[in-house]
Amino acid sequence: MVILLKRQHDKKQLEHLMNWLKNMNLEIHASEGSMQTILGLVGDTTVVDIDLLKALDIVEDVKRIQEPYKNANRKFHPKDTVVNVGDVKIGGGNFVMIAGPCSVESEEQICCVAESVKKSGAKILRGGAFKPRTSPYAFQGMREKGLELLSEAKQKTGLPIVTEIMDLSQLHLFEDVDVIQVGARNMQNFELLKELGKINKPILLKRGLASTLQEFIMSAEYIMAGGNENVILCERGIRTYEPSTRNTLDLSAIPMLKNMTHLPIIVDPSHATGIARVVKPMALAAVAAGADGLIIEVHNDPPHAACDGAQSLTPEAFDNLAKAIEVIRPMACTYDQGVCQ
Repeated sequence: MVILLKRQHDKKQLEHLMNWLKNMNLEIHASEGSMQTILGLVGDTTVVDIDLLKALDIVEDVKRIQEPYKNANRKFHPKDTVVNVGDVKIGGGNFVMIAGPCSVESEEQICCVAESVKKSGAKILRGGAFKPRTSPYAFQGMREKGLELLSEAKQKTGLPIVTEIMDLSQLHLFEDVDVIQVGARNMQNFELLKELGKINKPILLKRGLASTLQEFIMSAEYIMAGGNENVILCERGIRTYEPSTRNTLDLSAIPMLKNMTHLPIIVDPSHATGIARVVKPMALAAVAAGADGLIIEVHNDPPHAACDGAQSLTPEAFDNLAKAIEVIRPMACTYDQGVCQ
């Protein structure tokens, strides 16, 4: 339920209203804008008498929200959320490039890639330490050693790091990780999401292979319901009947999600397409559609990569992409409360 307050409302009346609502075991999310103050109610709102609320002097209107997600709902939070990763801001008009190899393979490899992508404008370094693979015989990542090498690259370049967590038992190893990534296969690992809701660290949540946008947002809701509101959504393609690319990149998700939620949205064209030559056009399309950032796989020697070399850009190709993005960005779609301007 959403309560819209009148522009000139009495502060004492507002305090009485909030105390009354809290006594009904409702959680209140207040959002103060330049023109409107909104109270979002989370909980069993069936106990609230809407007619009584509308009759109050300070209330402009009351609306019931049909969507099952409350914390992530744009209606509760009209302004874009900005997630801070150190000095890097994501969302609310702040665009970020995240780049690095699919998996950490050696100190030389991860540091070399980190230095090159930083020169090209990347603000966050990605790299897999724990790798979810379809085959049990494929390279599974360097695990704890991979996290150590990521930390070394972070110290050398100053870039914050993002890497994927596979299981709740690994959480204690992620102290030095700036952004914890939840992969597509774990998007509905609800016990993991609940625990990530208890920590004060940004979470990069990837869309599941066959998930609807509402299911995607509901997974974000699990994290936010635990108290962690630093969630970044990542569109990484969905499984369809089209076999020419690894997945089908759903760019329509950007304007749809912008209307549904206030959370930042980044796009992963590398995993979506699985083909290096297709990454650039899809990345530029995502920027034009108004994405808040990109996460791109970059490897210094793609033909000999331990995994996903076919979709990895060389540092030179990434630099070329970064320059093209600077041309596209001024013409990209911008959003005001979820509506493309």
